[in-house]
Amino acid sequence: MLTTLAIAHYRSLRTVIVPLTALNVVSGENGTGKSNLYRTLRLLSDTAQGSVISSLAREGGLSSTLWAGPETITRAMKLGEVPIQGGPRREPVSLKLGFAATEFNYAIDLGLPTPGTSAFGLDPEIKRECIWTGPKLRPSSLLVDRRGPVVRTRDEHGEWRIITSKLATFDSMLTEILDAERAPEILTVREEIRSWRFYDHFRTDADSPIRQPQLGTRTPVLSHNGHDLAAAIQTIREIGDVPRFNQAVADAFPGASIGIQQIGNGFLVNFHQHGLLRPLSAAELSDGTLRYLLWIAALLTPRPPQLMVLNEPETSLHPDLLPALARLIIAASRSTQVWVVSHSARLLSVLQQDERCNALQLSKDFGETMVKDQGLLDRPSWHWPAR
Repeated sequence: MLTTLAIAHYRSLRTVIVPLTALNVVSGENGTGKSNLYRTLRLLSDTAQGSVISSLAREGGLSSTLWAGPETITRAMKLGEVPIQGGPRREPVSLKLGFAATEFNYAIDLGLPTPGTSAFGLDPEIKRECIWTGPKLRPSSLLVDRRGPVVRTRDEHGEWRIITSKLATFDSMLTEILDAERAPEILTVREEIRSWRFYDHFRTDADSPIRQPQLGTRTPVLSHNGHDLAAAIQTIREIGDVPRFNQAVADAFPGASIGIQQIGNGFLVNFHQHGLLRPLSAAELSDGTLRYLLWIAALLTPRPPQLMVLNEPETSLHPDLLPALARLIIAASRSTQVWVVSHSARLLSVLQQDERCNALQLSKDFGETMVKDQGLLDRPSWHWPAR
């Protein structure tokens, strides 16, 4: 489980270090940085997929994603005694992402490329990557260290050995070092990150694939866009927690049940409702009903991930469905770590009734995202690797 998330210099997140628990709920007014915080998790996930550089390039390159304010906001600036202005840089330009977990901790530092050396000017370079263990980064706790093209690990005697000295500046060591004997920590961190799941957009319009029969194969993990909903539900009915599934449906739709119709090799969701002579197909369901079924399939997965991230799950749902959704999320957080970004006061209210809920309310001060009521002493201990 992740215990700390750390970000430096990404958009409005000049310096954010937050504690994490099994159930994490992020809220705040529009423009306070909720989406930025969510995107940093996606970028961390991209490091293990080999796509962090291209993801940043699609955002306009490192120069477009970096913190746009001054390197330091002084007290005099905040009091209006002097104008907000920059000055000579004391630190190199960098975007830093990292997390602490119960087993290993990871950090990556991305910087600007040398001007004029390549036509790929939007591609940042990976300057440093580290994996360490323990509550604090120390030389003795460092297990894997990447500086520029050089990656080294510790042997069984604690001595450093070089794994490679030719790693490209645009490749993460998580994707390029595949050595289970000399660098098992890299493989462990990579596979943990790759297990993360993100659900932030379900298409439920009339032409959505969810409303059409889809090829039916065993689907223990709902796809990120939900197109395989019927197969995911059938998989839960065969190898998942059927009582919880039935309860989740009844909790939102009393007297209703879900069936799966086979049409050739395709599967289609059927919604049986009390009082109707025939079931309703997925093509006939409202956006809200279909989205709720998608959340059931995602949260009751027979194969829970290390981390599940839900971005505004209340979208298109009637307010009366939100307590049932909150109960589903709370139940899922007992088997997987959950991160929820939400605007809904009703959903947040029910989630925060759980004693394990870690409520992170964001605000903005002089363009900088802050965690409300978090003082310096409330931040988890965190030290970035130096270049």
